[in-house]
Amino acid sequence: MSLAVCADVGSTWTKVAVVDLDGGLLVGSAAAPTTVGTDVLHGLDAAVAAATVGLPAADAPWYVCSSAGGGLRLAVVGYEPLVTAQAGRRVGLSAGAHVVHVAAGRLGGADVVALRAVRPDVVLLVGGTDGGDADTLVHNATRLARARWRVPVVVAGNADARDEVHALLVGAGVPVTVADNVLPRIGVLAPSSARAAIREVFLRHVIGGKRLSRGSRFARLVRAATPDAVLTGVEVLAGTAGGDLVVVDVGGATTDVYSVLTPDERATGPGREVAGSWWRARTVEGDLGMRWSAPGVVRAAVEERLLDPVDGEALGAVAAAGADDPGFVPETPAERAVDRRIAALAVTVAVRRHARGATAGERAGRDLRDVRLLVGSGGVLRHADGLEATEVLAAVLGDHAGGWAVPRAARPVVDGAYVLAAAGLLVAEHPGAARGLLRTHLVE
Repeated sequence: MSLAVCADVGSTWTKVAVVDLDGGLLVGSAAAPTTVGTDVLHGLDAAVAAATVGLPAADAPWYVCSSAGGGLRLAVVGYEPLVTAQAGRRVGLSAGAHVVHVAAGRLGGADVVALRAVRPDVVLLVGGTDGGDADTLVHNATRLARARWRVPVVVAGNADARDEVHALLVGAGVPVTVADNVLPRIGVLAPSSARAAIREVFLRHVIGGKRLSRGSRFARLVRAATPDAVLTGVEVLAGTAGGDLVVVDVGGATTDVYSVLTPDERATGPGREVAGSWWRARTVEGDLGMRWSAPGVVRAAVEERLLDPVDGEALGAVAAAGADDPGFVPETPAERAVDRRIAALAVTVAVRRHARGATAGERAGRDLRDVRLLVGSGGVLRHADGLEATEVLAAVLGDHAGGWAVPRAARPVVDGAYVLAAAGLLVAEHPGAARGLLRTHLVE
């Protein structure tokens, strides 16, 4: 038996899946609280020890992703808001980042102050198609250089200005990584190079810089930001399942929605976006979560008319208590029922926003009518029984008043074994095991 240990060090829980690489089977799993207050390796080692009891895993390789310490905070600086800045935002989300700021146009002094205020871990500097406008990109690089900027910068703009921008930033002592243009031509989105560069910066600068562990071992173990690993797993799942799909991951602070659509005539029709069509997408709803952001769920549900104000006031008191005690674990049937209600509201609002697009800054939404598989993830779903978890997802499939066209024939399933992140971590080196894992637990 050839084993691999796959772990996700989350903001609250560290989850471990032990995979038999020969058969693509899950042979062990466990979870432990993430020990951000001391050293994240304490919780990671405890979870691995629990997951590998009785297994010959002493020499098994570890594949680790992390969103501990707030994950990856990214700011995007682009040429103008509806094209290059929007393209940069999409690429940042695909790389597993929480996009905390988007600026467009020539940076002024106040803009740099605002950029500092959001405390990004990485800045993605984009602007201009290849051969197009270069002045704005060069101006913004000059502004950062003169501001003695020290946060890592990924440059992924006009190729004609690449060398000049790189020289400006390096000369000023700014940590910089150069990638291909995210928007080489109008309507063409090219995310791969920038996504890889953001991942590299996350591993090289961010993980160590968050001081989550005293030594260097944790930084050596981590291979990706958790949302990056999950999106990769979602992409593998789409290929394995053979159709459009949506994944909703409900966390303590955010609710992430991933979708993979099959490109068709929608990509070249009159509604085609100048920022490019992105058929593998992720949105992050920072005001929707089970603990820290639970009050945001109730507010959004009232605004979306999923709750009347009276019910909203009652549920809001419970949500506020959860925000004050993010480590709370429901124990009684009544407490678990309230958690599931908050979860159903969170996934409904999050998918509405993902599909409609407008609140995420998209010019057009995403057509989810052909989605065949709706996957739910997150502790609230994994800890519910099958029927209860399916009822949470059913809220999405029955949301006919949300201003978007619901999937016509989607099957709900819960990632109870937490295999999406594991598959995303494994696919580069063990593609057969990754596909087998997803096929067994989510497709069949």
